[in-house]
Amino acid sequence: MGRTVARIAVAAAIYAIDKPYSYAVPENLIGKCVPGTRVTVPFGRGNRRSEGLVLAVENETERQELKCVEGVLDPEPVFSAEQMKLAIWVRDRFFCTLYEAARAMLPAGMWFNQNGRRVGDKTQKFAVLAVSGEDAADIAAHRRMRAPKQSQVLELLAGIGEAAVSDILAFTGTNASTLNALEKQGLIEQHLREVYRRPLVTANTEAREITLNPEQEQAFEGLFDLLKRREPHAALLYGVTGSGKTSVYIRLVKETLKMGRTALVMVPEIALTPQLMDIFSSHFGDDIAVLHSSLTMGERYDEWKRISSGQVKVVIGTRSAVFAPLENIGLIVIDEEQEHTYKSENSPRYHARDVAKYRCARSDALLLLGSATPSLESMYAAKTGRYSLFTINSRYNSQPLPKVIIADMREELKAGNGGAVSARLREELAENIARGEQSILFLNRRGASNLVMCGECGYTFECKNCSVSMTYHSVGRRLRCHYCGWSRPVPDECPECGGKLKYVGVGTQKLEEELGQLFPGVGVIRMDTDTVSRAGSHQALLSRFKNERVPILLGTQMVTKGLDFPNVTLAAVISADQSLYAGDFRAHERTFSLITQVVGRSGRGDKAGRAVLQTLTPDNPVLNMAARQDYMGFYEHEIKTRTLINAPPAADLVTLTVTGLDEGEVLRGCIRLSDELHRGFGGSGGVGILGPAPAGVTKVNNRYRYKLTVTLRNDRAARGVIRETMRAFAAQRENRNLTVYADSDPLD
Repeated sequence: MGRTVARIAVAAAIYAIDKPYSYAVPENLIGKCVPGTRVTVPFGRGNRRSEGLVLAVENETERQELKCVEGVLDPEPVFSAEQMKLAIWVRDRFFCTLYEAARAMLPAGMWFNQNGRRVGDKTQKFAVLAVSGEDAADIAAHRRMRAPKQSQVLELLAGIGEAAVSDILAFTGTNASTLNALEKQGLIEQHLREVYRRPLVTANTEAREITLNPEQEQAFEGLFDLLKRREPHAALLYGVTGSGKTSVYIRLVKETLKMGRTALVMVPEIALTPQLMDIFSSHFGDDIAVLHSSLTMGERYDEWKRISSGQVKVVIGTRSAVFAPLENIGLIVIDEEQEHTYKSENSPRYHARDVAKYRCARSDALLLLGSATPSLESMYAAKTGRYSLFTINSRYNSQPLPKVIIADMREELKAGNGGAVSARLREELAENIARGEQSILFLNRRGASNLVMCGECGYTFECKNCSVSMTYHSVGRRLRCHYCGWSRPVPDECPECGGKLKYVGVGTQKLEEELGQLFPGVGVIRMDTDTVSRAGSHQALLSRFKNERVPILLGTQMVTKGLDFPNVTLAAVISADQSLYAGDFRAHERTFSLITQVVGRSGRGDKAGRAVLQTLTPDNPVLNMAARQDYMGFYEHEIKTRTLINAPPAADLVTLTVTGLDEGEVLRGCIRLSDELHRGFGGSGGVGILGPAPAGVTKVNNRYRYKLTVTLRNDRAARGVIRETMRAFAAQRENRNLTVYADSDPLD
């Protein structure tokens, strides 16, 4: 006698046992339980209820006893056949379960029981992770049995970082006491935020006809020729800051729509690019859907439905928008393609660029990567012929690139200036204030001081959960760990010897205070994660800066990209050395890109721009190439180093990280994993295994982390070896208290 059997990817199946599981389909669910729908099923010895995704449905002769599908969650499939193939590809490429891959592709709210949702007020309470998404997911897994509601909240936030409290309560079925308990433990933070009910940005400017200069026109014609071919292709548009790459994007999107196809435009962080949204909305109106983290879960779900139903032809969004359910894609644009935010830090640890390549290959579409400082991987691909290369060497307004002034902070110290603002920067700021022009200052450190220490015995305050020093925040006079969120008040004296405490280093809070002393009464806007949380949105601060012509905007990386203010004629990097010595091979690349982007915020209007770089190493070649905006010189210099050390793009990297509560146990497990890898690769040429070595921050939230770094050619065979090694590791009894995960081409 035959029966209907569903092959299901089960949420509760960890990576080591991930496979399609067979379940019998009851008669009342036949026709409802179809590929692409989500179901509930019993799983494991305890038959714990779990969600699952139906991969296939078959008729077979009954042979062995099977558990039954309990219920169907969707009235119709939420995954198309093409999306199912994409999920399978993500699983293979990024060392995750099929369910994790599928979960990343759908709006977060769809993965929880929807009991109805009321419309929120304009001011809503939000819950934000105070720990990394990776650690939240790990904690959720360990609390699944003893604290299931806490586990569910952490699991939800691990994927999206933050959400309205009302949405969390509705989708998880928990209550406010659960969130309050997580807040007391330092795992989340709750605060009020101004929200907008409609996700779409209303155009504030009238759409103007796009007029390209000769360089832009030449780049557009070459890209349009690739677009018309209707075959997979990748291109790199390298244009200096302010060269008008966005105008080229808009022209290409318009031509894509004329061809009856759809387009996806990706940006590093949508909340930082209100001007981009404004101009796209003015050209495409309601044909645009927006996908980004500032939307409530309900808004994200509604936007996803609009895209899935074919109501929109253009999608703009951040990293996760690469999974937007667009059909007949003709063009994918990744703006500022070098930005690290395109790489996911949580499973699946995908890079949006790689997913976009796959989707373009499947759709015979054009992938366009745009940047003033392309990643070395992308420029290498262009130089070796895998990408087409188009360049724009001058600014759209024909203004020269900003004049860059290097301020030697060693001389400032000799002159008795121990502050964060050099004499030269003070002069340039005063000049700008007198002329009614605006300035942007970048400092990649929030808080007031980097370190609080005893001036007598040298005692420093370390986080009780992590192996890092705590940062001083002047608001509330508290020390805070920026990894796990734990905080404590600053004592009046050293807890070890009773000595006087010293405040070392500078953060954005302290810089704001110093500017207030140097320029009394002059308006300053501080933009970092602390002020954004209080103010409610990036856009509110940026609108105030623009409309009220506030003289100074200072902030962290939020102010380095996507800002185009004609009245900004001065940009400054307060500590240009800070990221140079981060201890990984991409430190120089990140520093060059950051400085170039900051300098590029200046002089974008009719007035000439200037920039000040404050440094203790004024002769550093990376800083000097950034000051000259000499990207190609930097590329030629850096590619030699990458080739010498066999790092990307000369080779691929995969890191395997082992975590656990006992450091010795973690280290021993990492050694066992290394032995398994050596056996798996069997001395294959071109494969190198380095480690075990402690992660950059060894302990985070009481879990120790050691890693192995594998250099190899990242193909299916190599991934197969790593996959089987990880599964064998998880099956060994001595590793039962350890977790292992892999990351392809990590960014740190």
